[in-house]
Amino acid sequence: MIEGELGSFLRARREAVRPEDVGLPRGERRRTPGLRRSELATLAGISVEYLTRLEQGRDRRPSTQVVAAVADALRLDAADRSHLHQLVALSQGTELVCGDGCPGARDVPPGLLTLLDRLEPTPAVLVGPQTELVAWTDAFDRLVRPLGMLDDARRELLRYAFSDDRARGAVADWTVLADALVTWLHVHSGPGTGAVVAELSATLGREFTSRWESRPTGTCDLGLRAVVHPEVGLVRISPEVLLAGDTLTLVVLLPADGAAQAALDRLTGRHPGALRQVLP
Repeated sequence: MIEGELGSFLRARREAVRPEDVGLPRGERRRTPGLRRSELATLAGISVEYLTRLEQGRDRRPSTQVVAAVADALRLDAADRSHLHQLVALSQGTELVCGDGCPGARDVPPGLLTLLDRLEPTPAVLVGPQTELVAWTDAFDRLVRPLGMLDDARRELLRYAFSDDRARGAVADWTVLADALVTWLHVHSGPGTGAVVAELSATLGREFTSRWESRPTGTCDLGLRAVVHPEVGLVRISPEVLLAGDTLTLVVLLPADGAAQAALDRLTGRHPGALRQVLP
């Protein structure tokens, strides 16, 4: 039965962790394979009694904070964290969040696609409420693809920022990025946000959870202020939110200075000087 699967999974993962892997001494009289319950409880910051209830299936509604803490203590990888979230959701009788967005969530009005096309050669992207990148210009692709930002099938900036090791080197101010993305999720929250936050807490860990709970006062513009591109170096960016709809937001990444403009021109092959201005 599914109510026993959560406890069985936690117990199996606990028994698979060697004490030395988490900085604990093995000792000479260790009968329990892997970690003792008391050790895992201490690492996760919860009581032994509560961990026992979880493993025995007597508590099927752990908070997102507890799930994230246990996942961190067990050093779970992304696949195990996702599976843990699914087990928690199923044990609570909760419907799981659609992995690639619910049907119709990624439908883009033709007018927005036309607008994106007209914005070339400017980096611009349509973003969903969970920071998912839905459609973008070729200039945006040239700017961020070498950074690994588009590698994951979900293409969610939150996941990239918190789980991809490349993010901290590619984005000049990672803290600004992280705060802005969590702010984005708060501002665009809806009926399914709770399930999304629970899954992100389980997969991304305490660094995301603590930010979500503290409600950072980040800007709601993705927070991409500067990126380090392998071909053109540091590119300083001034993000502009031009259009906000019910589910999609259009964000345009403008160059913040002359050096950034020159770098983007090299990336996109744009020839400066074509803009016409009405003179006084």
